[in-house]
Amino acid sequence: MRALLILLCACCCYVPADAASYGVTLRPAPVLNTAAFRSIFGGSNGKTLKRDRCGQVRELEFIALPGTAFNILGESRDGAAKIFQVETDDYPVAAGAKLYVDSRFIELRAEKPISRARSLPAAADIIIALKAAIGSPYVWGGNIQDGVAELTGLFYDGSVPAAARRELTLSGLDCSGLLYQATGGLTPRNTSQLVSYGRAVRIAGKTSEAIAGLLEPLDLIVWSGHVLIVLDRNTVIESRLECGKKGNGGVMTTALRQRLTEIMRTRQPADQWPAAGKQRDVFVVRRWLYP
Repeated sequence: MRALLILLCACCCYVPADAASYGVTLRPAPVLNTAAFRSIFGGSNGKTLKRDRCGQVRELEFIALPGTAFNILGESRDGAAKIFQVETDDYPVAAGAKLYVDSRFIELRAEKPISRARSLPAAADIIIALKAAIGSPYVWGGNIQDGVAELTGLFYDGSVPAAARRELTLSGLDCSGLLYQATGGLTPRNTSQLVSYGRAVRIAGKTSEAIAGLLEPLDLIVWSGHVLIVLDRNTVIESRLECGKKGNGGVMTTALRQRLTEIMRTRQPADQWPAAGKQRDVFVVRRWLYP
């Protein structure tokens, strides 16, 4: 028993990384808020994915795109795998929050790498990408529609049934992940940043009909926690979690005026996102793609 305890302590030991440690993702990489990857992917039997009652992996923060640059803050062991604690400009976090990535997704660098290349797709291409995602499942932290195929070989024992493959590889999108995928990772990954992204459309005090008349394709109807994207003057698209319904929601389109009316039953339009402490029950519209 004593030997086992010593072994467990050694496996869980956290070691600060050298101050000059850096890395770059070679392929799409799940980034979690816990270092216990094996408890999420595979579980005790090597075949399961840890999910909450709504089918979501709440430990998943986002999926880093190839070329994402990381500062490596420390490392630990999770079974045979080495896990890095990291930070990245691609995903700012609140003070005290921590991010972790499996080292097998990372190429180490001695010098700080340049940030991932970003370029703005044409508006028509963004809209095509958004429409192509319709019907994709809702995945908390998901921003790659087809998921991370490498998860099956790295964490799951034996062959993975085709019917389970999409779920086990995090195939799907959350609300800001839908936009992030369509823009090639140009836009901020979280709604906490999207509420101030681009420039404001003045909507305070206006009716849903008046607001609908102001909106342009790719405008964002957003609050801290959710974002909808205007497809055209009559339609919005969003990835929506509908816990308890078949499939728990996913990427869907709705008539613009209908959706605005629904939102305004519980939220009021504002011109700017309020200061901390006054952020409840409002939404804003942000125009980030300039004509």
